[in-house]
Amino acid sequence: MTTTQDPVNEVRLVGRVSGRPTTKVLPSGDEIVSVNVVVRRDAKARARSKATVDTIECVAWTARLRSRLRKLEVGAQVEVTGSLRRRFTRTGAGATSFTSVEVATCRVVATDD
Repeated sequence: MTTTQDPVNEVRLVGRVSGRPTTKVLPSGDEIVSVNVVVRRDAKARARSKATVDTIECVAWTARLRSRLRKLEVGAQVEVTGSLRRRFTRTGAGATSFTSVEVATCRVVATDD
């Protein structure tokens, strides 16, 4: 018996906000807010590499989520859910791509005091 699964693109990150949120207006006129979240790698991943963390760009497109991301403080511990997106852009050196998380939800779970 063959079972067909629907495609799934779900991301859940729990990490620390590493810098101030940034706002960009795209050539299309859309406004986005992005923030970098630093997530500690698990023990198996740390054993394979000298890197102990990953820094992941999280991007908000809706007004409600842009507002929420703008309020994040550097050092806050957050939980972000969303979808992984690969985007393409042109630079002086040619076409390039990058991966980010398109934010669906974001909440502060702890702050540095």
